[in-house]
Amino acid sequence: MMKGMVFAERYKLIDFIGQGGMSLVYRAVDIRTGHSVAIKILKAEYNSDKEFLERFQREAQAASLMSHHNIVNLLDVGVEGEFRYLVLEYVSGSTLKEIIQKRGQISPATAIQITVRILSALQHAHDNGIIHRDIKPQNVLVNSDGHIKVADFGIARMTNAFTISKGDTVVGSVHYSSPEQASGTVVEAPNDIYSTGIVLYEMLTGRVPFLGDTPVSVAMQHINATPAPVTDFNPNVPPSVVAVVMRALEKTPKKRYQSAREMADALLKAKDEPYAMPSPSQSNQQQASSQQPPQPRMPSAVRKPPNSQTARQAAIHKRRRRVSTLFTVLTGILVFVALVVGVVSVYQSITARAVAPDLVGLTLEEAQSQVRRAGLKWQQNTVNHDLIPAGSVISQTPDADSDMRKGDSVVVTISLGPTQLITPNVIGMTREEAIAKLKEKNLGMIVLKSPSTEPVDTVIAQNPLEGEPSVAGQEIEVTVSGGSTLVPDLTGQTYEQALQSIRDNNLAFGKVEYSEVVSSDTIGKVLAQSPLAGTMAVLDAQMSLTVGIQGNAYHADIQVSVPKNKESVPLRVTLLRNGQEVEQYNGMTNANKAYDVIIPLGSPVSGVLLCRVYLNGSLLIEKEVTLQ
Repeated sequence: MMKGMVFAERYKLIDFIGQGGMSLVYRAVDIRTGHSVAIKILKAEYNSDKEFLERFQREAQAASLMSHHNIVNLLDVGVEGEFRYLVLEYVSGSTLKEIIQKRGQISPATAIQITVRILSALQHAHDNGIIHRDIKPQNVLVNSDGHIKVADFGIARMTNAFTISKGDTVVGSVHYSSPEQASGTVVEAPNDIYSTGIVLYEMLTGRVPFLGDTPVSVAMQHINATPAPVTDFNPNVPPSVVAVVMRALEKTPKKRYQSAREMADALLKAKDEPYAMPSPSQSNQQQASSQQPPQPRMPSAVRKPPNSQTARQAAIHKRRRRVSTLFTVLTGILVFVALVVGVVSVYQSITARAVAPDLVGLTLEEAQSQVRRAGLKWQQNTVNHDLIPAGSVISQTPDADSDMRKGDSVVVTISLGPTQLITPNVIGMTREEAIAKLKEKNLGMIVLKSPSTEPVDTVIAQNPLEGEPSVAGQEIEVTVSGGSTLVPDLTGQTYEQALQSIRDNNLAFGKVEYSEVVSSDTIGKVLAQSPLAGTMAVLDAQMSLTVGIQGNAYHADIQVSVPKNKESVPLRVTLLRNGQEVEQYNGMTNANKAYDVIIPLGSPVSGVLLCRVYLNGSLLIEKEVTLQ
């Protein structure tokens, strides 16, 4: 219903995206840059509600404190008539909730990556003293290039079927609320940890842990019930990941992770070591012990005298001792070699270690230089982006500060700038037809007029031309026919004659200037004009005149501030001399704008005289001026 409105003479509403309990959200185009933005507008019915105004302001204040690549950033705040609005970064893609509903379960590796990015955003918020209080998949946006953005920081939600409240204060969405939210107690950072645990649970299983017929029944389960094991719904989730989920969902805040960073570290460790495995040294020891035969001892008291049989047994026993000794030596050598190899491996691991640099926001050249310096390889993708300038890094994989090995590749997504369009042809159309045609392509229009024999308001030229590239929201320069008339020669005519000629030729009266003359024949006559005689002008073009006046020995001037009027009105200036008003200026003002003009004054006598300025017949200014 508000499509087409322009806020702050800059943001033009294009598409309705959706609404929350207290606001409407539109996609808009920044007319100055051509980039898409999101405009969140407080619903009109809440303009007089102090509580909702405070909540809306709270979101603006919270967003203004943060700038993070995993947070929807605030770009502008303002009021347009009765509408209060926020201008936010536009994220083209889907919500995490939509992805879960479409795909069901998400693989543990992908779920961990998404959760780590959510936690990165939360850590930034918590460092700035902001508790989100409403983390849920609906508030996690997944850009078309896979980048994760957390939305709706610092704003409470309206009470509805999916929220719970204490009194009239909304405290969160019921399926993702922590036990302390459900019981109405004060919430701290671990509240967001709990909600993030619910989101991770839902990604891994395809469902929320607690269901119920009413919000109250769900809230009571958050307080008292234990969630069904993740592996009941997805047996492929490693136990180490399940352990992280269950700690995040502890009922007591102190038993959860105490920071978003701590939970993110635990998730990354669980991803790398999902199962407990025996160490190589333990395996070698077990193998050695299983292969070494027992060595029986024979008491000396029962030794028999040597004979042929005992000699054979002794020889066999001796050979066994030699084999055992050889095996022990070989085992020692193998253990030594394993130790040497292990030391070398550890050394190589240390010297080959690399850390992923932070590339987001850098230019292509800056990012490539950082990657080379870190000893890593470069891979890149390119996508169009309405907000990030061409040649800048949008996202990277792996994230900044991730552990890597030298020679590994960093995959970087580079912005191509706004999506390019092909400019349509509007030449020959009427002004209204051209507006409609360009609007279909999300393009605007700047109108110029030019003399032409084509019907008035017919498009006769455009820039860019048909087929040339343009970007969404760009203003196309369109020249329309203003009709045509031949400018008459007004020089030598009296002021009154010139006015009549202007009307007869379908022209409009503009400003008049006075020039002192010596010859009495040129007093009150047109000395010069603009546009020049004999040229073609559009219909209703304004004519400016220079009229001769009698020269005076003494001069002064007066500055007049002309107010804005919808149409041109008479402006007259006089000097009071010997009780009579002597006219100094008589002309028409410019329509539709306010401006200042300096009017020259002249008199054959010096001294202080009274100057009067009349606008449309009414006295506007009366002041004394000194002529000298």
